[in-house]
Amino acid sequence: MGLPVINLKMIITVHWLLTTWGCLYFWLPPPYIWSNYAVLAIGVWAIAQRDSVDALAMYLIGMVITILLDIIHIAVNYERVADIQIGGTARDQFRFSVGMAILSLLLKPVSCLFVYQMYKERGGDCNLNIGFPDLTRSRDRTSYQTIGEQEPHRPPSTSSETKITVPGY
Repeated sequence: MGLPVINLKMIITVHWLLTTWGCLYFWLPPPYIWSNYAVLAIGVWAIAQRDSVDALAMYLIGMVITILLDIIHIAVNYERVADIQIGGTARDQFRFSVGMAILSLLLKPVSCLFVYQMYKERGGDCNLNIGFPDLTRSRDRTSYQTIGEQEPHRPPSTSSETKITVPGY
């Protein structure tokens, strides 16, 4: 059973919305904002060039990197801001912002699976040869018929009347 088909536009729209909501209360540092929006810009490039494998590969790598960066940014900055006594609606806005940043972080691995599926559909092939043959299965190409196979070259036939003798060396 395969993964359902999810549109790349929908993935980028959801992550854009969650990143924007995560930044409503200014508690995350500017590198969080820059890294997430830069990866979303690469995703827009992947939408614009539908046949580009490179755009999807860069978007996928960027998503994996922002997963790690988001974990670090949220872990480091949450304690710093949560310890400050925030009152009233600002506290609610902070909680909402934290919730959306965490939800974005939780959805990124799922989005990576869908983007990887799109990468393979566009013809991308991820061959990582790290020494484990079970992890790097290549496609079965035994059923393919070769196109450019040529018959062996035969020298022109000579008639029995004409014999060419080649002196030995």
